[in-house]
Amino acid sequence: MNTTIIAPATPKGKGALAIIRLSGPEAISIADSIWEGSPLTECRSHTAHLGNIIDENGDILDQAVATIFKGPKSFTGENVVEFSLHGSPWIIREVSNLLLRKGARGAEPGEFSRRAYLNGRMDLASAEGVADLIASSSRAAHRLAMQQTKGSFSKEFNDLRDKLIELASLLELELDFSEEDVEFADRTRLIDIATLLLLKIDRLTASYATGRAIKEGVPVVIAGMPNVGKSTLLNALLQEDKAIVSDIPGTTRDIIEDTCEIEGVLFRFVDTAGLRDSADAIESIGIERARKRLAQASIVLWLIDPLAPIGEQIAEMNSTLKELSPEQKIIPVITKISLPEISESQIESFQKYINTVLLSDETSHDIQNIVKISAEEGIGLETLCEALKKASTSDFDPEKELLLTNARHYGDLLKAGNALHRALNQMQAGSSADFIAMDIREATTALSSLTGTITTPDLLNSIFSHFCIGK
Repeated sequence: MNTTIIAPATPKGKGALAIIRLSGPEAISIADSIWEGSPLTECRSHTAHLGNIIDENGDILDQAVATIFKGPKSFTGENVVEFSLHGSPWIIREVSNLLLRKGARGAEPGEFSRRAYLNGRMDLASAEGVADLIASSSRAAHRLAMQQTKGSFSKEFNDLRDKLIELASLLELELDFSEEDVEFADRTRLIDIATLLLLKIDRLTASYATGRAIKEGVPVVIAGMPNVGKSTLLNALLQEDKAIVSDIPGTTRDIIEDTCEIEGVLFRFVDTAGLRDSADAIESIGIERARKRLAQASIVLWLIDPLAPIGEQIAEMNSTLKELSPEQKIIPVITKISLPEISESQIESFQKYINTVLLSDETSHDIQNIVKISAEEGIGLETLCEALKKASTSDFDPEKELLLTNARHYGDLLKAGNALHRALNQMQAGSSADFIAMDIREATTALSSLTGTITTPDLLNSIFSHFCIGK
């Protein structure tokens, strides 16, 4: 914290512009030592200045813009200078080396954000939100990261923690006066507060699967028997000829995947080999890979061809469902509905048959409404996209409530929830205050770890080591 650090804040490679960032007590004076222009040590904070960067020989390395941020009103809470340079790899390297020779130190991964946290410019949850914001690849992921960066998660966590501290203080006050047999905390009120807190914690914990899928891209596997239109659907969703399409069963023999953003949510579509018993060794490998990817999917689009034997397709679907997790969403999709040999009455009959079989199968899987499409004609794709968006967010509305996306937060909330569950059971059983207070303290500690109110150097090293150098 007593040194001045330096790192490029833009990716490697050629570009129109690049940024080199300095932060620390000597940031402005070190920057001024290589600067030709208005003296940076005399410039006001939050101002930008045009000048030249000069090496030890007096040669101009680049014409640049220097932006000054004086602590504590900067990202890190320290003096910060950002040089905007031309994006030549040679210029970036030479200017960086020059600053190192002038006394700066190369930044460690995430050190800028770590200093912002240590200087009180943001809490730990908000700092982690910066990493998610930079990595966001869809509108929905960006929205979740912005909520975290702006402190929405921290406010929720701190509100929960404050209420737990209130519970603990009432109980521990009883312990101080235990010999007088005084009860400061009304048990009915404590149970009501603990129950409400537990509902909030459980809701946040339950949102993790949805939040993680939105952050990383929702994995969707397109499955079904051979020649039902899987590759055609993938191409239609991606709006490009990604997969080879033919009338020959078994054309797709390996996994084909790509991403597509639908209404702000990133989906990772996976086209798989048609599921069937095959004597072909190569096709069998593709089918085995398809089954493995099915197990990893959040959503399965199960395609059904109305021209093929319906009983055989449903039997394969039911057989495959037994290998999948009940949490996975299944969307049955009837394909090829625009073909002239298929009548509307046939499609309705297929739909009724599918519903009857699936409902009678006593399956615990989350099977969504049937969607009817013609991928070649683009019919029903809008309805399918709506079904995908609905299935991806489950019972959560990412625009109206917080969704957990961070594995560390998930683990700490699980700890807090488990401890509060035990405390609630103790209250309902009429246990003494010391046992209840112990569990509530454990829950409070877990919530304090979320925002960094209580933390350890090992935890900070683990978190910030995954950040890039200039972050």
